[in-house]
Amino acid sequence: MSTPAPRPEQRVRPSSIAFRDILSDDGTTVRAWTNDPDGVIDGPTVVLCNGLGTNPYLWPWLLDPECGVRIVSWNHRGVGGSERPRNRKHVEIEHFVQDGLSVMDHFGIDNAVLMGWSMGVNTAFELAYRHPERVRGIFAMCGVPGDTFSTMLAPLHLPRFVARAVTINACRVAQHAGLVVNPIARRIPMGPRTVKLITRTGFIFPVEDLEATAIGLEEFLTTPIDWYARLAIGTSRHPRVRLSQIHVPTMFVSATYDVLAGARDMASASRRLAERGEESEYVELRGSHFVQLEQPDRVHQLLLDFLERVA
Repeated sequence: MSTPAPRPEQRVRPSSIAFRDILSDDGTTVRAWTNDPDGVIDGPTVVLCNGLGTNPYLWPWLLDPECGVRIVSWNHRGVGGSERPRNRKHVEIEHFVQDGLSVMDHFGIDNAVLMGWSMGVNTAFELAYRHPERVRGIFAMCGVPGDTFSTMLAPLHLPRFVARAVTINACRVAQHAGLVVNPIARRIPMGPRTVKLITRTGFIFPVEDLEATAIGLEEFLTTPIDWYARLAIGTSRHPRVRLSQIHVPTMFVSATYDVLAGARDMASASRRLAERGEESEYVELRGSHFVQLEQPDRVHQLLLDFLERVA
């Protein structure tokens, strides 16, 4: 049975999303969600492997019943109503793959196209590597198939080992600074004006819908910084997926100024798949890591085109 959506559900159409608590393989309860609670969306099913610690509200156009795509996804462990695992080490990509499979089983999905964003691309490729029979294609957005931290800060042109060291150590600092930072983060008045200010930093480019973006970022800040850092450190251990074992169509959508996933590495992964005879396409958009908020129509059309080819 559907459970009430977590905050800020009062600012989103109540009919556009439903949450369900399900049990993953290691006994952790995770909160799954769908944009089609009433089964009225006439379109293909896509399993969204979301960005680390993010939420459905960062995909406002997918919450529109007219979007033409049935989305099934889940919140990461310790995020948005999902339980923290009893074993705190169970926050690596392999555990997210277990969660994804549990969600697919719960919704009766034998196989589907996976859409990954950010660290969710790692999850999508690892799931395809371990369970190829469950995956029909991968739409990879602003993420790479493993060893993500080595590709971060790409616009700064740092050596890979330097980028990895800087970003992982930043997560370690954040993990210990949580007690101080968490109260401050919760008090940030997240609204259209704040979002507009953030977009001037270059971390996020100007977005199409300031109000929708504010909802997503407000929900994101409800996750304690130290727990988010723990999740990030756990996923940093994920190595590169063996692309030689990936045999499904793929599309890589990168952003030129993405500081959290290198466009060059995404292009390289797509090229290596294509050289092996696999169907793979690479598209680079002018934007940031949050390009789905900056160019929602363009990203959605790319997804629809990919789904049509896979079908």
